Amino acid sequence: MAIEAGCERAIYAADPAQSRGRLHTEPASPTRNDFRRDCDRIIHSTAFRRLAHKTQVFVFHEGDHYRTRLTHTLEVAQIARSLARALGLDEDLSEGLALAHDLGHPPFGHAGERALDACLVEFGGFDHNAQALSIVTHLERPYPAFDGLNLTWETLEGLVKHNGPLTDRSGTPIGRYAERGVPAAISDYIQTQDLELWSFASAEAQVAAMADDIAYDTHDIDDGLRADLFALDDIAQVPFVGGILAEIDAQHGRLAATRRVHELSRRLITRMIEDVIAETTRRVAATKPASADDVRRGDEAIVGFSAMMEGDAGIKRFLYPRMYHHARVDRIMGDAENVVRDLFRHYARKPTDLPVEWADGIEPRDESARMRRIADFIAGMTDRYALIEHARYFDSTPELR
Repeated sequence: MAIEAGCERAIYAADPAQSRGRLHTEPASPTRNDFRRDCDRIIHSTAFRRLAHKTQVFVFHEGDHYRTRLTHTLEVAQIARSLARALGLDEDLSEGLALAHDLGHPPFGHAGERALDACLVEFGGFDHNAQALSIVTHLERPYPAFDGLNLTWETLEGLVKHNGPLTDRSGTPIGRYAERGVPAAISDYIQTQDLELWSFASAEAQVAAMADDIAYDTHDIDDGLRADLFALDDIAQVPFVGGILAEIDAQHGRLAATRRVHELSRRLITRMIEDVIAETTRRVAATKPASADDVRRGDEAIVGFSAMMEGDAGIKRFLYPRMYHHARVDRIMGDAENVVRDLFRHYARKPTDLPVEWADGIEPRDESARMRRIADFIAGMTDRYALIEHARYFDSTPELR
């Protein structure tokens, strides 16, 4: 299946000329459409630059060849554009959502998120998707006329809903938000600009979500092998992976290990992309959406893997215990959680140690606002800045190795 040539624009694709617009009205650009401008604003943001020194799985100093949040994000963006091109969707919107999808992650990846969530348990918890919305709507402040990046409605809804609706039609939280409710940063923002939390996001946002899955499935295998957390013979026990390795060996004989792993990654990505294209084409034929809003109002996501695609689930089942919860990774991430907790407790006891721009304007009696501000500050830290700050206030800082 050819996936690079592209096709005619789909009738259900998002159209920048028909965007629902920005919260703050701005003059049109003579050279770029609205979705392209969103991409560019994300790329030039401070939060995007920080991704270079934020953990994907391995902390920043463990090796130069492991993925960071930034390199992962760029890989997701490449896959998202390939999918969008093949499906006739808007490439700029898919790329922008891929570029922004991890902006809300704190230092040390999911370990940092767990720590901040525990620290904020009495104040609504911490959610990286909600944090990404906060970043692009008010924490970034490059422009003189407004806070945030003033992104289009379509980019904001995709950032919040790329994994599916957050509520039902009545506003009742569903899925992962059923127990604890919609995060405050999202529920507060929709009082200003309704993002229709009950609906699916655009097909472009769904493409970005699938690209994220494909990227971390395949590239975490590469990083896990590089870190000696498991061997190629181990991952070959996953039937989907083993079958591709057998094809490579039959075609090329004895390849050097690095070439064999790269060829595995390349073919895994291709197979997954081809499956998403075929399955999405099938769902489109069955539901016949005539507009981007038809996609939003659908009963299920229009972009996804087929029921026959066992690769994604099989790889996740393999990686979860052998990589994400490998004893070595768990030990390092446990230490990383303690760093984040220590910093939070320190700033909670002594908020005057926050930088002036973060300490100013907090009403002393508003404990919730103070704790959220501290979390916002810590969430913006890179791995190494968090360790530097920890060493400033504590006698012993873990090396995270």
